[in-house]
Amino acid sequence: MVREYKVNGERVRYYSVERSQWEEIPSDMVDWPATEQAETARKQADATLAAKIGAEEKARKAVFVNVDASVEVAPGVFLPDGEGIFALDGTNVFALPQAETDIKLDKKQTLKQILIPIPLIPSRQIISMLGERAKVRSTNGQMEFYMRTKDGHMPDVVLIHARVHAGNRQIENLDHLFGGEMSKRDTLPIERWELVKGVTRLTLSQTLVPGEYAVAEIVRGSEEDLYVWDFGIDPAPAAK
Repeated sequence: MVREYKVNGERVRYYSVERSQWEEIPSDMVDWPATEQAETARKQADATLAAKIGAEEKARKAVFVNVDASVEVAPGVFLPDGEGIFALDGTNVFALPQAETDIKLDKKQTLKQILIPIPLIPSRQIISMLGERAKVRSTNGQMEFYMRTKDGHMPDVVLIHARVHAGNRQIENLDHLFGGEMSKRDTLPIERWELVKGVTRLTLSQTLVPGEYAVAEIVRGSEEDLYVWDFGIDPAPAAK
């Protein structure tokens, strides 16, 4: 058995595995057909082993360990801990903050400032996010979003293009919601995919134009609550 060998003219220099040293013999003493056959078999075995290891590694990367930071959302990019909405902007993933909102009720324009969740009551409401601009900004109109829920449910979410008005960002104009009339909002198509139990991937079907946006979840129970996360899209910088 040899570890390696080199042919030098009529002699073969080889490293003996048994004696752990280099030795030489005449090349005509070597059974070359048997040597070549053994080398072919070894290469095939190496290729089979490499393919097996590669398949096992791919399978290992595809298996997510429960619902925690081990969820890989891009090569080498993992979802942070905790519940909420996370945005994937290229190779950067970050949490979206929950937005502070207000509700204007009826024609009296009574202002009720609350921090979400917002109970949706059966009357005319205008729901706005406070301020004209979200703190989280991006120039990427093709971001992806991920939502982790505490109880593992599939969220009922919409993506809303907010309308800046009177110093705030209006997202909802609900008119007798429980009476069967539709709420009026500038929503954009968004697809939901269950990545793992408790983690939902949200993908866009169109590029977002510059503006203010909100991801809103409607939680239905004894009463309906609206949770809101906000972000903004800025124009991409001009190429130099």
